[in-house]
Amino acid sequence: MNFKFQSTRTFALLHFVLVSAMTLSTPTWAAPDAIVLRQVQSHKQPLLDTLRDLVSIESGSGDREGLDKISQLIHDRLRALGGQVEFIEAPTNAYRMHDTPGQIGRMVKATFTGTGTKKILLIAHMDTVYLKGMSAKQPFRIEGNKAYGLGIGDDKAGIAVILHTLATLQALQFKEYGQLTVLINGDEEISSPGSRHMLTKLGAEHDLTMSHEGSPVNSDQLSLATAGIAAVNLKVTGKASHAGSAPERGLNAIYELSHQILQTRNFSDPSKGVKMNWTMVSGGTNRNVIPAQAQAAADVRVERIADYAGLESRINQTIQNQLIPGTQVAMTFEQRRPPLEFNPAQVVVGKHAQKIYSEIGRTVKVLDSVAGGGTDAAFAALETKNPVLERFGLLSFGAHSNDDEYILIDSIEPRLYLASRLIMDFSRGLVR
Repeated sequence: MNFKFQSTRTFALLHFVLVSAMTLSTPTWAAPDAIVLRQVQSHKQPLLDTLRDLVSIESGSGDREGLDKISQLIHDRLRALGGQVEFIEAPTNAYRMHDTPGQIGRMVKATFTGTGTKKILLIAHMDTVYLKGMSAKQPFRIEGNKAYGLGIGDDKAGIAVILHTLATLQALQFKEYGQLTVLINGDEEISSPGSRHMLTKLGAEHDLTMSHEGSPVNSDQLSLATAGIAAVNLKVTGKASHAGSAPERGLNAIYELSHQILQTRNFSDPSKGVKMNWTMVSGGTNRNVIPAQAQAAADVRVERIADYAGLESRINQTIQNQLIPGTQVAMTFEQRRPPLEFNPAQVVVGKHAQKIYSEIGRTVKVLDSVAGGGTDAAFAALETKNPVLERFGLLSFGAHSNDDEYILIDSIEPRLYLASRLIMDFSRGLVR
C-alpha cells in the first residue's frame, strides 16, 4: 500500500506572532495545587519501580517475543487502573518498508470514560533499537540522580509517565474528562508501519494529543514541530564480466551508482529545511568480477509534508540521466513518517503548560523549531487541527546509544505534575 501524507499549510506571519508571544511572555506565577503535588511526589519511587520492570524486558522492534511480554505487562497495568484494554495487531495492509519485520509488534489500547466532554489521547512506544541479549551486560541501575537502562528514555519512561499520571488521577478521583485513550505501540523505531493508521485515526478523534517522548536533559522542553523522515533506496543492475580479461563486456553497476549519487548529492535545501544525505552503499560480489549489482540508501528529513513530493519527483527525473547505457536504475522513496507541522492550536496548550510548570518553580521551553528526529506525534496530527504536542516524557540522554542511556530522576515529579494538571485543566475547559 502506498500510504501518502496529506499536506497542511500555516500562515508564516500568524506563526511568528503566536510563537513570539509564547516565547517572550512570562507565565503568571501561581501556587502549586498542593493535593496534586502530594500525589505526584508519592509516585516517585513507584515510577522508578515501573521503569525497572519495563527496562528489564528486552523489546527490540524485531523481537516479537519480547514485545508480547512487555505489551502484556502494560495491558495488565492499564486494566488494573480501570481501563477497557485491548491488544491490536498490525493490519494486513501495513505500510511495509525495507526493514519492516515479518511480525510487527502489537499495540495496547486502553480507554477510560469520564463524566465530561473532552477527549484526550496519550501515546508512547514500547519498542527499542537494541538487539536481544544486550541488557544482560547493561541492566537497570541507579547512580545518583540518573537511572540507566536500554530504552529507558526512548521510550519506556514515556510509558511509565502515562501509567503514573493515570494512577495520580485515579487517586484524586478525577474523572472530569470525557475520555482518556492510551495507545502504546511496538513499532515506532521502525517508523510505525503497523500503527500509523491507528495513530492517525485516534488523533483525529481526540481534542488533545500528548505524546510522551523524552526531553533533552539540558533543555526542559515540549515540542510543537518535529521532522519528517523518508528513505531513498537506489538499486542499479548492470552485467557481470571478468575484471581482468574482459571488463569491456560488463556493465559496471558501481560506476553507474556512483554517478547517480554524485548528481543527487546537493539535493538538500536548507532554506526549506530539506536534508538529503547518502548514508549507505554496497555492491559487487568478488574483487575480480565487474559488479552486476549495487545499492545505496539516503536519509531524508523535511519540515513540510509537501516537500516529499517535490524531492521524489526531482530524484526520479535526475536518475534518467545515466552514465552507462544498458544499466537499469530503480528507485524507491519510502515516506517513513510525516513531519509534525506547526499548528496555532498547539501554542495555547504550550502556554498553559508553561503556566502549570511555573507553579512548581520550573520553566519549560515550548519550541516550534524542528530538530532532526521524527516521532509518532506527526501521525496523530495528520488529519486534525486539534493540538498535538510532543516530549511529555522524562528528561533523558543517550537514546540509541549502547552504554549511557539514562533519565534524570529529579524530573519525575515535575513531569507527573505537568501531565496530571494539564489533563485536569484541559478537561475543565481552562486551556484557552
